[in-house]
Amino acid sequence: MVWDVCSWRDMGPLIRLETTLTGDRYLSILPDHLHSFMSIVHSDGLGQFQQDNATPHASRVATKWLQEHSSDFRHFHWPPKSSEINIIEDIRDALLHAVENRSPPPRTPTDLWTVLKDEWCELHPDITPVHVTSC
Repeated sequence: MVWDVCSWRDMGPLIRLETTLTGDRYLSILPDHLHSFMSIVHSDGLGQFQQDNATPHASRVATKWLQEHSSDFRHFHWPPKSSEINIIEDIRDALLHAVENRSPPPRTPTDLWTVLKDEWCELHPDITPVHVTSC
């Protein structure tokens, strides 16, 4: 599993998750990866973070952290049970398509991670103009 962040200005890091994402694990990602990305790429404070209502994203610890950092960037709140409009899906589809077209295909988890990182760095933020995961 991977976590990523991107915006119309730049691609952010692709983070390898060794285990299932929980609220506490998600909280360990936010300060180091999301906050630094938003503060660099959207230093004007106009960046808006979008995420879905996955359990770790909606956890009390993550919600509290996002509220505490609301002066650094805005957080787009999804209505519960909203339709799937998360534009990161377009980027992930492009990433998956690029990985599937690799020849030879990755054969081990290590190879897959290497290919994912390589292809991630080749993606461009203009795949979708409105999304908010660096090479």
